[in-house]
Amino acid sequence: MSTTSVKKSQIDQRILDTVGYVFIAVICLACLIPFLLIISGSLTSESSITSDGFRLWPKEFSWDAYTFALKHPEQFVSSYLLTIALTVTGTVVGLFISAMAAYVLQRQDFEWRSGFSFFFYFTTLFNGGLVPWYILMVNYLHMKNTFWALLVPPLLNVFYIIILRTFLRSIPDAITESAKIDGAGDFTIFVRLIIPLAKPGLATIGLFTALNYWNDWFNSLLFVQNEKLYTLQYLLYKMLGNLEGIRKVMAITGMQVTDLPGESLKMALAILVTGPIIFLYPFVQRYFVQGLTVGAVKG
Repeated sequence: MSTTSVKKSQIDQRILDTVGYVFIAVICLACLIPFLLIISGSLTSESSITSDGFRLWPKEFSWDAYTFALKHPEQFVSSYLLTIALTVTGTVVGLFISAMAAYVLQRQDFEWRSGFSFFFYFTTLFNGGLVPWYILMVNYLHMKNTFWALLVPPLLNVFYIIILRTFLRSIPDAITESAKIDGAGDFTIFVRLIIPLAKPGLATIGLFTALNYWNDWFNSLLFVQNEKLYTLQYLLYKMLGNLEGIRKVMAITGMQVTDLPGESLKMALAILVTGPIIFLYPFVQRYFVQGLTVGAVKG
């Protein structure tokens, strides 16, 4: 290859790298600016937001939104700890059960796998509805106002089982067969061989499951009346609802409502509830892309 061709190739590579870096920088800014607006809005006075809108830097700095959000810190901390306990327990247990179901459904020597797969898939198309589900949970399972009412409903997701089943198919059958020759049982093979090899898929589904538990508020709305069992999202939902009620009453009576945090409180609550999930993502990021792409490819 001539010197001219080498130089031209290097120039083309530099141009390509520059374009790529610029494009990635623009994407990063597009993702970062909304988050900066949320932080700035949470630290801005309500009157400033009402008159000037949101800014990247607060025009009138104020902690009123955080003061209002943390007005009852014991309730906030209790809901935070409950949500963390639900997320950790539900993710670990749900991931283990989903992985076992996916492992069984992808086994070629399981003669009923087609029937069970259809049974799982059928539940994604048809269900009994909200009222029968509520009657089952309250009258028959007696889960109202219990920790189980928050833990059990999001525990399994058929879509996640299907993704894991597809991912587990990429593990060679020779591994299972060689382990059986050495005398290992099915559960030993699953725990000591399949789970370590399925880390990318498990990390991906684990993140999705954790997000479902962390963002869940509907089950609290249906099954919980005890304030000690309020999840974080439901507590914030009630907090915003109470605030809107207060603002309406103050507006009807002619009282000043511009100093009462509204939009700034929403921004502050968004910051308070997204922290743990943001810190969780870097630990699973290296598995996330691989698990999502491999699990999405048939065969």
